[in-house]
Amino acid sequence: MRCRALWAIGLALAVSGASAQLKDLDPDWKESDLPEPPAFDVTRVIDLDMPRHMTVKLGVDPETIRVTSDGLVRYVMVARSPGGTVNATYEGIRCLTAEVKVYARYTANKTWVPVPDPNWMSLRHLQGSTHALAFARQGACEGRSAVTSTPQAIVKKLKGNEINFQHK
Repeated sequence: MRCRALWAIGLALAVSGASAQLKDLDPDWKESDLPEPPAFDVTRVIDLDMPRHMTVKLGVDPETIRVTSDGLVRYVMVARSPGGTVNATYEGIRCLTAEVKVYARYTANKTWVPVPDPNWMSLRHLQGSTHALAFARQGACEGRSAVTSTPQAIVKKLKGNEINFQHK
């Protein structure tokens, strides 16, 4: 009887801490080297399905999507305002842990400025825009992995608008 009680307590603790342990699935994981931000073109952008109240259009230039050997999806996210202003960020998503990192921001003088000491942030608890979560659900991630590990598969999924709600 005592063994069952201890087993039940252990199981409850394991389940409650499961999400916190996602980062520890591979304690030796190391992020691959970061290349320079790729050039993007506003005319190629595939828009994301975002809430209707948003006036800014958000999308990804498909030519900038890269799936790395360490399981990251890197891309340029482009934001276009109704007035014609264009902003962009160079980002990466780690589907396994449901995290995003912003590496650089595109400035008004058309240059990339690296983010000082970028950190991984949870897709579920982002402050501000939820564009990275939308990209993860709509194309970048299939559960906890990158969609078949090719940019072409991600683009196909984005164009097909097959929304994936695995990361609730």
